[in-house]
Amino acid sequence: MTVRMLVDGVASAQVSALDRGLAYGDGLFESIRFVGASAPLWSRHMQRLAEGCVRLRIPAPDPAQLWREAQEVSRGMPASVLRITVTRGAGERGYRPPAVPQPTRLVAAFAPPPVAAEAYVHGVRMRVCDIRLAEQPLLAGIKHLNRLEQVLARAEWDDPAIAEGVLLDSHGRVISATMANLFAVVDGELLTPALDRCGVAGVARAEVLAACPQARVGELTLAALRGAGEVFLSSSVRGILPVRSLDDRDYGPGATTRRLQQHWRDLGFSMEQDG
Repeated sequence: MTVRMLVDGVASAQVSALDRGLAYGDGLFESIRFVGASAPLWSRHMQRLAEGCVRLRIPAPDPAQLWREAQEVSRGMPASVLRITVTRGAGERGYRPPAVPQPTRLVAAFAPPPVAAEAYVHGVRMRVCDIRLAEQPLLAGIKHLNRLEQVLARAEWDDPAIAEGVLLDSHGRVISATMANLFAVVDGELLTPALDRCGVAGVARAEVLAACPQARVGELTLAALRGAGEVFLSSSVRGILPVRSLDDRDYGPGATTRRLQQHWRDLGFSMEQDG
């Protein structure tokens, strides 16, 4: 795995064992797709990072500094995924946060994950996960470091034919996939689940909602999802992926999915280069 990393601006792959991000998941992260030196969704990522820092009361890093460091670690890579991690920094033992935190800042560049070209054409297969997402409105929407629910969800299957899993909340409402947001066309209406109780509000999701102002954000039941005319996933790293099946329910990529895939290309992303 190719990775280049800066920790507080210095080339390193180590952080303090007392860092609260390691001890408590006390921090945030962003995964940003770069095409060469360009990041089409950079401003959306910076907005979400800033909002998350406000929510967690962590001093936000300077976006201009992050941009410089992102350019440094991704230099020479034709395509990359930048992970920016911000923790509250090192602290005393115990949950009480330091009165004057000194955040830790990590900027790392990775090679993009491989996605078969046919996945963008024909779609991916999904299953419904057994684990249920806990509801915590204070953390809903932000990309905090604690991803244990997603880790346990992804551990539920090892069938390589299944690319993703649908996550439900404790009331059985559809929330997202394990690594992406989810959209469905139900009775001709584009719908994506509300994320005011749990889940991550992805920047690709925000881009889709901006491109489709008629889309509705609201409750999505599993029954409605199974009965949808088309389903697709949105991810800042993987783009727009059609869903071809959910357990024993088959779908076909529809006009809305294809239009948004073209919108993704128009932003400057390619959805074929990883095949």
